[in-house]
Amino acid sequence: MVTPSKRNAALALVCGALILSLAMGIRQTFGLFLTPMSLDLGLGREAFALALAVQNLLWGVLQPISGIAADKYGAVRVLWFGTVAYAIGLLIMSGTTGAAGLHLGAGVLIGLAMSCTSFAVVLGAIGRSVPAEKRSMALGVASAGGSFGQFVMAPVGQSLISSQGWAGALVTMAVLSLAMAPLAMVFATRRSGPQSSPGAPDAFKQSLGEAMGEAGRHGGYWLLTIAFFVCGFQVVFIAVHLPAYLNDLGLAPSLGATALALIGFFNIIGTWMCGALGGRYSKKYLLSTLYILRALVIAVFLMAPKTEAAVLVFASAMGLLWLGTVPLTSGLVAQIFGVRYMSTLFGIVFFGHQVGSFLGVWAGGAVFDATGSYDAIWIASIALGVIAAILHLPIAERPLRPAEA
Repeated sequence: MVTPSKRNAALALVCGALILSLAMGIRQTFGLFLTPMSLDLGLGREAFALALAVQNLLWGVLQPISGIAADKYGAVRVLWFGTVAYAIGLLIMSGTTGAAGLHLGAGVLIGLAMSCTSFAVVLGAIGRSVPAEKRSMALGVASAGGSFGQFVMAPVGQSLISSQGWAGALVTMAVLSLAMAPLAMVFATRRSGPQSSPGAPDAFKQSLGEAMGEAGRHGGYWLLTIAFFVCGFQVVFIAVHLPAYLNDLGLAPSLGATALALIGFFNIIGTWMCGALGGRYSKKYLLSTLYILRALVIAVFLMAPKTEAAVLVFASAMGLLWLGTVPLTSGLVAQIFGVRYMSTLFGIVFFGHQVGSFLGVWAGGAVFDATGSYDAIWIASIALGVIAAILHLPIAERPLRPAEA
């Protein structure tokens, strides 16, 4: 029998996944705009990359603040605010005539919007809606929503650019982004705190400051934050610069959109699998394995002949490893520290991810403009993957208090 609580949890999961599909899917198309916008506006790749680097850094800086607001006032208000900022940012981006408008729209406003509409806020709300034994799976399913958005929006974005030009495509995406507001209503009546189980009498007695202090004294929390830096560096560099990299090799422009779509499609599978496996096996060892496999996939791609088939295989393999880090990392935060302040604590860890994103996307543009090649960043991605795998090994996964529902 499906109880009201199970029905509500399922509805929260579906709506949260759809919000992530829109927020992450639209953003993941920005790499398709790099070449046409840079050419039309007379900008180098570094200028475009810097705007997206600012976006990622501001997203990371503001994520803990958005997480605190969601934990204190509820996710729906934060999601509404982020939706408005997202649409305005895309509209400003569509009308820009130079670097300033690009940095304001794509950088500042969408960076602010992403802090309100992405993983920390949505996964925190979902994490409080499901029982502990199903939490890892639920976080994996919701995270896969972002992948579904990338799978759908990459070909849609390329089609819009071809039919409407880059400016018209951005206006259409601004309209699409507004759908996040009604979807957020599912969280409107939900309390910010979890439903405590009888075995967790102290769940509501801990203040936010105490929770942050407890996390700050936990060595594993900082290892998670540093390792998540690597995830951001790798995935954002690839998402933004892969289409241009393939164009430089003389491959068809449509191949970049196909590669991003494949990453999104296989990420649906990979993220779901990581969420499922995280409920049964050690999350830290799964994370170490994932980062090692990423490094190997990138290394093989660099050494292989750059054919269309090689690109498709690379995109598929990377997709399986793309955002499986999110349910595993957020799940590990919930497992160790509980879900009461999950949005805040995961938001701080996510800041590490966004510092890596800033450096990955900006360095990609800067190194290319300076050397005419992305090789140094590809090699750095391999080395960082190995480092991240090692960093997860010492993390103590034991919960600090009895399990919360």
